[in-house]
Amino acid sequence: MTELRGVGIGLGVAQGPIARMAEPLPAPKDGPSELSVEQETARVREAVGAVARELEARGAQAGGAARDVLEAQAMIAEDPTLEAEVDARLAAGKNGEFSVHDAFASFREQLVALGGYLGERAADLDDVAQRVIARLRGVAAPGIPDPGHPFVLVAKDLAPADTALLDLDKVLALVTTEGGPTSHTAILAREKSIVAVVGATGAKDLVDGQTVIVDAAAGVVTVDPSDDDLARAKNRADARAAAASAPITDGALADGTKVPLLANLGKPGGAAEAVELGAEGVGLFRTEFLFLSSSSAPTVEEQRAAYIELLSAFPGKKVVVRVLDAGADKPLPFLNDAHEENPALGLRGLRALRASEDILREQLTALAEADAETRKSAAGPADLWVMAPMVSTVEETRYFTALAKDYGLKTTGVMVEVPSSALLADRILQIADFASIGTNDLTQYTLAADRLLGSVASFQDPWHPAVLRLIREVGAAGRANGKPVGICGEAAADPLLAVVLVGLGATTLSMAPTALADVRASLLTHTLDDARRIAEAALAADDAASAREAAQAASASAAA
Repeated sequence: MTELRGVGIGLGVAQGPIARMAEPLPAPKDGPSELSVEQETARVREAVGAVARELEARGAQAGGAARDVLEAQAMIAEDPTLEAEVDARLAAGKNGEFSVHDAFASFREQLVALGGYLGERAADLDDVAQRVIARLRGVAAPGIPDPGHPFVLVAKDLAPADTALLDLDKVLALVTTEGGPTSHTAILAREKSIVAVVGATGAKDLVDGQTVIVDAAAGVVTVDPSDDDLARAKNRADARAAAASAPITDGALADGTKVPLLANLGKPGGAAEAVELGAEGVGLFRTEFLFLSSSSAPTVEEQRAAYIELLSAFPGKKVVVRVLDAGADKPLPFLNDAHEENPALGLRGLRALRASEDILREQLTALAEADAETRKSAAGPADLWVMAPMVSTVEETRYFTALAKDYGLKTTGVMVEVPSSALLADRILQIADFASIGTNDLTQYTLAADRLLGSVASFQDPWHPAVLRLIREVGAAGRANGKPVGICGEAAADPLLAVVLVGLGATTLSMAPTALADVRASLLTHTLDDARRIAEAALAADDAASAREAAQAASASAAA
């Protein structure tokens, strides 16, 4: 028996034989085309268009976050700049397969260099290029294997198009050698409630047919387990299934301490599912969907309609809306089109909005008008909270809260995503009505590790004691000022880490709706005193892995 460690997604456990993902297609050779430039160009256009339509169809079938990801991939496939790069190589007489491969590789390097949101898109380019080249060759694109029986899928990583349409009757669990807790694979696995362990580097040596136990709660893949190991894993899986069917209750600890469990949403259309899964409101509503697909800023009227739809779904419940979080890492021609060498440290978030204040003012206007409109409804209004992204100073806090209140927005706060705002939380929360900690970015900036860069993915772990210490600072500031402190990063979806976060002072947790059941169950097994002891155990560790292990040991001790 061998144990491989990675980052577990959720609390699930599954077992079965391995089936490995096929290796990518070999790179095409550089050579002249046997066709005319016009014929070769038409052949490439057909392949690109077919791949784009296939991705859109997969997205429509999958729905949810997967649909957004796949629609973005389809747009990448037909990007005019990329098309021009391919055309230049075709015009030089190169064959279609090589032209696509070389152009996509060149474009990929550019995106990686830019980092941020565009760096994230670079990973998608590889999948799109593989699909186009496969189409040109007349072969099937590398994808999910089908051994004819249920299996544990092992891969370097999964493309969004593959993850979106996994047959959950056949795929028992996912194991990847790359990726972290905020990778596309992790996010989509969480959304679909797939048992997964990502970043398990040792899994590269696993072979087809080997039996494994995938324990997401522990972040462990057990290779060639004993019969007793298999029986215990099955009992745990059965117990978890039974717990999932239990009646939905509000989030709370075992001693009755209330911990509202909220949903992270990217579009109003996700509200119904969130409510069905027990969300007590919205802890993070991302407004970027209104802006990212537009060549110009949406009108006040367009924004107001979307916000009314959202607020109407949560009468009497808290809805936290984040104003536009975009800038150099998510370039928008109407916001910021300047090239930056290091966009993650550039003009983004609130900084970008201050530089284009009219966009911020229009968004605040639309939010205030939507709030006023829903107050007239028979169901009553939602409890609207508005927050600014990437706040790093006390002065920025003062600026945003004053401006938002000028528009009649009563509850205004800030996101804590950089160490400076965590360390200044005692002063920031004297001004802001609340703070919401974005653990994805806070981890990135604390460990100086781009969360979209695979080579430093191991650093992107919110369990790191340095990150936990900063969260503790914010929690203490919240208690001292009598202000709520929420968590809206992916960390809140980790059932054990959720307990630690409450122990550090978090008063609400917001996550992907599919994670709510696991987190709710985990909280109910611990008291507030337990949570604080488990948090202290994690804080005393030297690194993320040992913090997780210390918390697991403290949790087991509390349960004994």
